[in-house]
Amino acid sequence: MSVIPGSVLHRPAVPKNDSVSDQQWTRDVSKLTDEGGGARYGRGTGVPDPVDVHVGARIRTRRLLLGMNQETLANALGLTFQQVQKYEGGSNRVSASRLAETAEVLGVPVAYFFNDLGLAGDSATDAETEAREMLQRPEAIELIRWYYAIADPEVRLQFLEMVKTVAQSQQRR
Repeated sequence: MSVIPGSVLHRPAVPKNDSVSDQQWTRDVSKLTDEGGGARYGRGTGVPDPVDVHVGARIRTRRLLLGMNQETLANALGLTFQQVQKYEGGSNRVSASRLAETAEVLGVPVAYFFNDLGLAGDSATDAETEAREMLQRPEAIELIRWYYAIADPEVRLQFLEMVKTVAQSQQRR
């Protein structure tokens, strides 16, 4: 592993009688990694960081809600659609400046991409996780988009009532 001076993993040269032993240094560094000695996720592991996956999913959800394809978003950001795919999948991290630009193109504040992000100590219930996953499905996003495309609020309400009635009749079976 290459270590950059001044980074968290850089151990400055110290005299032999230093109070921080090599064993202590190794234990402190191992706190940053899993039991196998390697990073749990991130560059070189093949496992994207969960935050990057979450941000990518939010980019995808918003893009689909707007009826925008990856190529259109990519062109607006000066990227290839493949780069947008990597962002949406979490395999490439979105820089802060690119995230701000993406937020502007998609018409949302930067904070939108971090909504519903489970932080350390937060524990979403299975029902909450399932509901979140259902709302990110392409057909759910398309339904929402078409629902709001109905200009007349009364027709929208009638449509909503019809969907509720059909769902309730399916639950009784």
